[in-house]
Amino acid sequence: MMDWQAFSERLAPPIVPHRITVSVRTVRAAIESVLMGFTRVALEVVLADELKLPWTQEDSPSDSSYSKRALIQAYTDDWTLHQLIALARRIVADGYTGTEVLPALLAEYDRGSGVGAPVKNLIFAANGPKPELVLRDAVNNDIQIIKNAEYCLVYDQPLPSEGLTFRHLIEWWRAREGLEDQDDRTAGHSLHRRLSASLHGNNAERLIFATYGERYAKLGFDIPALIPQVYLHYDPYTLRQRGTETGPLARQRMDFLLLFSDRHRVVIELDGRQHYADDRGIADPSRYATMMIEDRRLRLAGYEVYRFGGQELAQSGAKATVAAFFDALQERMK
Repeated sequence: MMDWQAFSERLAPPIVPHRITVSVRTVRAAIESVLMGFTRVALEVVLADELKLPWTQEDSPSDSSYSKRALIQAYTDDWTLHQLIALARRIVADGYTGTEVLPALLAEYDRGSGVGAPVKNLIFAANGPKPELVLRDAVNNDIQIIKNAEYCLVYDQPLPSEGLTFRHLIEWWRAREGLEDQDDRTAGHSLHRRLSASLHGNNAERLIFATYGERYAKLGFDIPALIPQVYLHYDPYTLRQRGTETGPLARQRMDFLLLFSDRHRVVIELDGRQHYADDRGIADPSRYATMMIEDRRLRLAGYEVYRFGGQELAQSGAKATVAAFFDALQERMK
């Protein structure tokens, strides 16, 4: 185990600016300033064994052509801001205290935006009757599904600080379904079919899901997973049981959720006619107002909310529109 404390005591802490900008450039530079203090041999051990970073280059990290800086950059090539922040958290958590720059960057990042509370329960891909839940441990907020568990999925692993990627979901799905003999691609197709089954034949939702699915083939499985039909609220009673037209919790499920990190959560909603009109197709201002109230509440809680109109995705060129949106969103999250 690398002795971060002993190493940190050999460095004089740099001056921290009164105002610090959190960006890919500043976080990468702060990480590099820490890691450059190791010898070339020790650095390779830290990156591969201590921090367990994946090596994605064609040659070996032991290749003598890699300087220390080049080695760090090769390990973190094209990383987004959220991935670099996750790495910075691990470096600080492992006991490195020789500089105030990384803690200052992390504090500024945490103040900037996002959801303050960590993800505790991720119930998704609902494709049937509402699951019935009980609190198995109310103190720890541990839930247990006692009925209709077969109609939803529950991600029961700690959420990685760098966000929930499709690869993370594949690893979880492989263990859940006993698919240890299947490679990522085969297990990924199996998972994709199960997630797709929760879209209930909605063509616009399927367009969004299929368009994003093509990104896995193009960009790999290490991008945030597009998670469909995620429970945001949970009311144990149906409207019929309550005897009312509306329940105490509006919009219990999100159409799609992307977890770029534990804090940075993006909600994607598809607005059909039922969002703004009654069952007869007549405009219903109260339904629209309810939707806007819930959007404001989500945004104030730190979520980002993006909406597509159902009619928008029924037009020619809809797939290109959705693809351009995801390109822009990815660029924004860097």
